[in-house]
Amino acid sequence: MNRYVFVIPVYRHGATLEAVIDSLGEYRIPFIVVDDGNGEEDKKFIRDVKEKNPELILIERRKNGGKGRAVNDGVRKAHELGFTHAIQIDSDGQHDSTAVKTFIELSEKNPEALVCGYPVYDESVPASRLKARKIGNTWAHIVTLSNEIIDTFIGFRIYPVEPYFKLLKSHVLMDTHMGFDIDILVRLVWKNVPLVQSPVRVFYPKGGISNFRVFRDNVHISLSYTRLCCGMILRSPVLVYRAIKRRKSR
Repeated sequence: MNRYVFVIPVYRHGATLEAVIDSLGEYRIPFIVVDDGNGEEDKKFIRDVKEKNPELILIERRKNGGKGRAVNDGVRKAHELGFTHAIQIDSDGQHDSTAVKTFIELSEKNPEALVCGYPVYDESVPASRLKARKIGNTWAHIVTLSNEIIDTFIGFRIYPVEPYFKLLKSHVLMDTHMGFDIDILVRLVWKNVPLVQSPVRVFYPKGGISNFRVFRDNVHISLSYTRLCCGMILRSPVLVYRAIKRRKSR
């Protein structure tokens, strides 16, 4: 039987956390919230949410380490507590939380799979984000020798905990900033974890706080794909075999 837990990393989005938690309350699923080294103002928001939701599990990192490290800490805790699936959703409120119902239904039907969202944008999306996504997704197709992955950046996924935890024990993941979502997704696909994808509406509200830094995060994304290209070369016999097998099955 699947046991789900929400894993929510928080950095500079303490003010929107309560609304996100409230929007997910109908699912009656536990929460693991990771305070990724926030300043005092955001810490107060997070602790207020914890006070209103005493069953919520709060992990407090001493300093900011990036989204990947925060999610990794959450998944380790989920594994420790015996949860089978971690529903990772960001704390900025940009994702349509009503999609959780569909994600869980897909996960129940495909318990071994990584259920991964892909964005459906409205007119609020910055043009730079669209361009970056197209480039990133093209590279994902290259390093997996497959066009299976629709989107590499979205932070709305259901991870099967066991294969994720095994990766944490066996690999040094690209776990800082924008490289993380790409790295963990590609590595799970390399491990032949089934991938199920579903659309999610994404909003960019006016005045919203973004943790994206153009120079820093593009460097991290480039480093992530450089590492993955090296890994792809080592795994190329297996990846080529899978590609041939996919073609024959069509």
